[in-house]
Amino acid sequence: MDADLILIFGFILLTLMIVMPMAYLFQKREAEHKERKLELQARAEEAKAEQARFSNGDYSKMEERVRVLERIATDGNHALASQIDELRKLDRIEDRTGASS
Repeated sequence: MDADLILIFGFILLTLMIVMPMAYLFQKREAEHKERKLELQARAEEAKAEQARFSNGDYSKMEERVRVLERIATDGNHALASQIDELRKLDRIEDRTGASS
């Protein structure tokens, strides 16, 4: 009976020597997978936040431009028209000086 116990003990030891490293490798791969998944989720959240930041900035610029255009379209004031003409003249002057530099 002692030989049978030694044989059983050897079988259990051999099984543990095979199973334990495999379990360690599986656990390690699972941890790496979870880490990569969390990293990708963090990158996705950063991308969404950055996209939202840029979208809000673009939206506010467009909203400001629409307000200016509405004011131009609805305001029949001669002073506004003269200011626009002055700005156009300044743009032309800057284009000429910028082109000659």
